[in-house]
Amino acid sequence: MTTAAGRGRDAAGPGLGGRVCVGAITGARGLKGEVRIKSFTAEPEDVVAYGPVSDKAGRRRFDIRITGRAKGTLVARLAGVDDRDAAEALKGTELYVPRAALPAPEAGAYYHADLVGLRVATADGAELGTVKAVHNFGAGDVIELTGKDSPGAMLPFAAGMVTVDLNAGRITVTPPAGLLIGNDDSDDAGDKE
Repeated sequence: MTTAAGRGRDAAGPGLGGRVCVGAITGARGLKGEVRIKSFTAEPEDVVAYGPVSDKAGRRRFDIRITGRAKGTLVARLAGVDDRDAAEALKGTELYVPRAALPAPEAGAYYHADLVGLRVATADGAELGTVKAVHNFGAGDVIELTGKDSPGAMLPFAAGMVTVDLNAGRITVTPPAGLLIGNDDSDDAGDKE
């Protein structure tokens, strides 16, 4: 089970008009207006594959031309950005494309944006919360949950442990024993007399 493009912290979801975050500007490079872009797409260069990108508010559009790579980021020119000050002013700008511009993910793969906002419950029906974000810290995707009665939790997004039903707006999880506090199969449950 994998996730595809749109790995941003706020990848998309309600309120962003069906748009997906494909990257973010991390700063300026050089004096002539080049920027560094952290790509959230499976193939970094695909940040430009889906047409012009826009900022989170959808007010500014950017035509991007990749000019190289540096320290794990893409180096790019943005139309209309011609000096370092203009490039520096864009630092932190998230770059979005319409969800409809992205190809359909393969079977068993999902865009992070498609998962944000889904309800999460255990196989026995216990509600755990909703997906706030999807992260990847290097060992695979993790879903971050939030709920009205809990400060949040992180669960591995792994085959055999997670079943996604996009039509129902729900993810069912079957966590290993002891992963969730209060799980009857936890080590503490064996201490009862």
